[in-house]
Amino acid sequence: MNGSRTGGLPTAATVCVVGAGLAGLAAAHALSARGIDFVCLEKAPDVGGIWRQPGAGERGPAYRSLHLNSAKQLTGYADFPMPSELPLYPSHRDVAAYLRSFAEWAGLLPRIELRTEVLSVRQDRDGAWTVISRDARGAETTRRFERVVIASGHNTEAALPSSLPPGADSFTGRILHSMDFHDGADFAGQRVVVVGMGASGVDIAADLSRHAARTLLSVRRGLHIVPKQLFGMSVDLIADAPWWNEMSFPEQRLFVEQALRVARGRLSDYGLPEPDHPVFSSAVTISDEILSRIRHGGVVPRPAIDSLDGGLVRFTDGTAAEADAIVYCTGFRMAFPFLPAGCPAGPRQGAVELYRRVVAPDRTGLYFVGLIRPVGSITRLVEAQSRWVARIIDGDVALPPADVMHEEIGAYLSRIEERYGRTAGTSIQVDVGPYLRELRELQDA
Repeated sequence: MNGSRTGGLPTAATVCVVGAGLAGLAAAHALSARGIDFVCLEKAPDVGGIWRQPGAGERGPAYRSLHLNSAKQLTGYADFPMPSELPLYPSHRDVAAYLRSFAEWAGLLPRIELRTEVLSVRQDRDGAWTVISRDARGAETTRRFERVVIASGHNTEAALPSSLPPGADSFTGRILHSMDFHDGADFAGQRVVVVGMGASGVDIAADLSRHAARTLLSVRRGLHIVPKQLFGMSVDLIADAPWWNEMSFPEQRLFVEQALRVARGRLSDYGLPEPDHPVFSSAVTISDEILSRIRHGGVVPRPAIDSLDGGLVRFTDGTAAEADAIVYCTGFRMAFPFLPAGCPAGPRQGAVELYRRVVAPDRTGLYFVGLIRPVGSITRLVEAQSRWVARIIDGDVALPPADVMHEEIGAYLSRIEERYGRTAGTSIQVDVGPYLRELRELQDA
């Protein structure tokens, strides 16, 4: 790409977008729609983020059995709906093909540099940003941009427990993180323990139960398990309904608690621990399968692992079982190793400090798209974030002073802490309806 010379470095496009997954493509589309010059850098061989990884056989947070938990109507881009022939909850293959089709339809592919890893993003004294990247041949390129949009996702580094159970060194089987799990068929005939009851934990346990000789699900703390549908409606379509958004938060919580009692009963009836917190005061696990697999004997719940001894796994209730593998589904750490120390997406007691969950208040020209965790589809939110960022870059929207932005961040984090407590990852939690209205109001301002 041609560019002028500034300070000895080539000035490329106005904006650098990091990542070409669902959020990065939304950001690229919003910039393109406004005629803003940009380049998108993606380290993978194709667009699509985590959705293309299982088909490519790559290491990552996705796996072959991965399907959408959100309805296709709300997961497709507004200007390019998902094909009508797709099921309500498409597979990773369908989503990957859809994202590729979107990039082609929107004319984004010429602006996307594939197999290009971002090594460093640094702000210069004049406020511009120097980005160093490395292509598939190992050649490094240094370019300057006026703005940088980070859309590379936050499921990047495997988060194993800080210490494995006593006796882990003696375990004769495999110990792996869900990041390294690809297909339940790889464990055919084996005895497997899955640790964790989040989204990946229940998906992987259900997948394994169709191939493994025995699948145990080790659960330390009870979480609310929500079916994909209640009363015949996808839960994210319910969350999008006007009647739902007219309810107060306590009314919404009561509605869901009553609906769950009808839909699935008590979790203790399945051998799982009851949650020690109300619904919506921690992340929920959305699954149609796990409770059915437990009821059919394919998955057997167990409490936390107490210790390991050779091929034996001992649990805190005194029971034990032989195992060939343990899969830790214990989540991920947010990591942006290419950003300088002190950036607002770095950990500070678990908090991500971004104005309206997008803008770095003390780093002019640095924006984050998709660094949020909603209950439901993220697509409409990243599209709204992207349109707002494009308007800021285009000069249609003026940001408030840094102290005002910090005040908003502090108020938001206080509300989050009051509701969820101060734990890693909660600072990116958002409610779809209220956050979408907030972003729309910012665009209309």
